Amino acid sequence: MVTIEDQIKEIEEEIRDTPYNKSTQHHIGKLKAKLAKLQDELDKRKAKKGEAKGYAVKKSGHATVALVGLPSVGKSTLLNLLTNAESEVASYFFTTLEVIPGVMSYKGAKIQILDLPGLVEGASKGKGRGREVLSVVRSADLILLMVDVFACDVNLLVEELRKGGIRLNKHPPDITIKRKDKGGVSISSTVKLTKLDKETIAAIFREYGYINADILLREDISEDRLIDSMAGNRVYTSALVVLNKIDLVSKKELEGIKKTMGDMPISIISAKDGVGLDALRKNIYEMLDFIRIYMKPQRKKVDLNEPLVIKRKSSVGDVCDIIHRTFRKRFRYANIWGKSAKFPGQTVGMRHILKDGDVITIVVTK
Repeated sequence: MVTIEDQIKEIEEEIRDTPYNKSTQHHIGKLKAKLAKLQDELDKRKAKKGEAKGYAVKKSGHATVALVGLPSVGKSTLLNLLTNAESEVASYFFTTLEVIPGVMSYKGAKIQILDLPGLVEGASKGKGRGREVLSVVRSADLILLMVDVFACDVNLLVEELRKGGIRLNKHPPDITIKRKDKGGVSISSTVKLTKLDKETIAAIFREYGYINADILLREDISEDRLIDSMAGNRVYTSALVVLNKIDLVSKKELEGIKKTMGDMPISIISAKDGVGLDALRKNIYEMLDFIRIYMKPQRKKVDLNEPLVIKRKSSVGDVCDIIHRTFRKRFRYANIWGKSAKFPGQTVGMRHILKDGDVITIVVTK
């Protein structure tokens, strides 16, 4: 009997052996859709059997950052420097066999950082407890891809994360899908399509069971992005490359290494010497897209010592939810001073979007 694993292997080999060109694009697109469906089905079966069980990690703080890297690149050392954790450090592989959490304090934010077991090639298929590691990474708000100057294969990490359904520094595909009772698959777009023709797009949708649907594309879509839009289990997460052990190479060598990272944002450090840690903390904070606001109780002075850390583009309603679960129901109005206010003390409702440094007074019914 042919297993799902056999089918996946067969399709992967056919895709690898088929030259990609205009005449084969349609066929390869359908193969990739079949492959993605089979992989999703395999993951579901393993989850049911308990084979894809993850680590139990309690989230805390304002955001969670996952430290991802090959074994022995300095993740544990970095965690101990940035936080109050005490992750075991040694010069041999696989020192960290569990997830070690720590908390980094920066500009009023409490940022949970997780030291994970080393990610190895084949992790997405379960090698080296890879599935458990990926289950934790999927829930992170930011991923630090840690490499060193001697083992700086960022592409290996990116590929294993991609196979695990994690998309780095990308936004979800801009596609609207509306099922209908009849009429087949209809494709329309607001942009010029140069990567796929409409026939291939329709064929890929049909592989996913969309027999009758209206599809609106707002981006020049590729087959991989198209499949991602239908898979339903993709996560889109910001990522920062952390290049360690820069003390062991010259400036010229370092510049050459940095060029191999492509367009990924990067922080360079020496965990052993404590070099670059302040810049790394700042980069982590900024990539988490935090802002700070200050609360001013009615008829009292503003508390400038204890900022409230929230995500950029948060509303007054979001702040109500943070303060107390009843505030949204009891909300009357808010007064705002700062960049988001048209004038000092402006009266606003719950939908008002706040900006960094705003001062806010929330008035609720008693």
